Amino acid sequence: PVSSSDLTKRYKTMKKTLKSHHQGHLLRFWDELEPEGQGNLLDQLEQLNFQRLDQLIQSHVLKKPEEVLPEDMAPAPFYTHGPGEGQEELYSRARQAGVNALKQGEVAALTVAGGQGTRLGFDGPKGGFCISPVKNKPLFQIFAESILASQKLYQQQITWYIMTSPTNDGQIRRFFDENNCFGLDGGCVRFFTQGTIPAFDHEGKLLLAGKGSLALYPNGHGGTLTALGDSGCLEQMKVDGVEYLSYVQVDNPLVHVLDPMFLGLHIVTGSEISSKTLPKIDDLERVGNFCLSGGKLRVIEYSDLPEELAHTHNPDGARTFNTASIALHVITVNFVERLTSGGLSLPFHRADKKVVCLDEEGLLVEPDEPNAVKLEMFIFDALPLASEAIIFETERAEEFSPVKNAVGSDSPLTCRRDMIRRAARWMSLAGIEIPRNAQGEPACTLEISPLYALGVEQFVAKKVQIPPIEMGEKIYIE
Repeated sequence: PVSSSDLTKRYKTMKKTLKSHHQGHLLRFWDELEPEGQGNLLDQLEQLNFQRLDQLIQSHVLKKPEEVLPEDMAPAPFYTHGPGEGQEELYSRARQAGVNALKQGEVAALTVAGGQGTRLGFDGPKGGFCISPVKNKPLFQIFAESILASQKLYQQQITWYIMTSPTNDGQIRRFFDENNCFGLDGGCVRFFTQGTIPAFDHEGKLLLAGKGSLALYPNGHGGTLTALGDSGCLEQMKVDGVEYLSYVQVDNPLVHVLDPMFLGLHIVTGSEISSKTLPKIDDLERVGNFCLSGGKLRVIEYSDLPEELAHTHNPDGARTFNTASIALHVITVNFVERLTSGGLSLPFHRADKKVVCLDEEGLLVEPDEPNAVKLEMFIFDALPLASEAIIFETERAEEFSPVKNAVGSDSPLTCRRDMIRRAARWMSLAGIEIPRNAQGEPACTLEISPLYALGVEQFVAKKVQIPPIEMGEKIYIE
């Protein structure tokens, strides 16, 4: 039961606070709420840092912050997918270092899964969206099978940290319970929730989602680092002896969740945060661009990179800024600890969005045009804070086909197509003949379970024997 006197005391204190920060409208419907609703609203308001919000309103809401590009901005150096001349020993040593770290239990998987499947027309957490071509496995299952296979390969229990959002945390936990953690030991799967930040109207007023609730949204994947500290996960990692985090986002089923080569390069170079990259499809691909400034790596968003720079090519015809940021990282736990213990403050980025909210009369408004400002932190903004950071090249066809949109690019159609293409390539390299259509695409539906092979080398080495594949046939290898 909510104490009436306690509510009254808290209400008076909050009313004074809100007035001093020009947010008094947030209590407009107080008298229409039941005591429980009043308590919930106060709980939300009392968690806000109004002084910090005032600063953000001035810097990011009432005006649009300008991205000032560094004058010394240059293309970022990177480690190529395979060793260059004279790098054979380094790459061999790096792969072994990655394998050793996995065998010794020094690596945990980290998946950012706070998003909903709304843009996919899916009512639920994006990680529950079914995507595999033959078995229609959800994204979470594909990652779980990859971790299971890695545990078997390296004879070591590997913990999987999954960052949820307040919106989908309960749904994700139930999803894993209902599916028995997809074969993983429940103790290996640990959930933590990212922080939130209110949405603002363009005058700097916080928006209400209901008469007793703020319009709160996840604070971006950059919030992963603070959430690890706030949740106690960092402390648990130190107890468990985890030194490195393999960071992936939930929407990319092709990703190699635990890549020993990538992990090893991170380790042997002394990097604190490492990133995978791949060449851009075209000059204006909507991806971040790695660059070097003041000796530090950083990412320039596609919307901030001037077109003349995006179209710049070298004398040999190669694109000058050609290293795409694809949200795959290895992060050293000590680096996260150092940043969070020092009061980490990654910069916020502004986005103008359509936000369903209450109007002054308490009626729910579904806007046709952007009516609000959302602020997010991006994890790549930690790059220039590292004492050492590296980039490692991967192949698009092997490891990058996110599912973000219902139709068009980065859709279920293109993602399943790319999963089939990769399976066909692995099988062709293993000597299996793949029927193809007039366009050269596989004329069959193929799926290889991570439980069978984590990569092409492992797949080829197993020398799978299957009957000749017919046109239109569905083949699942497990």
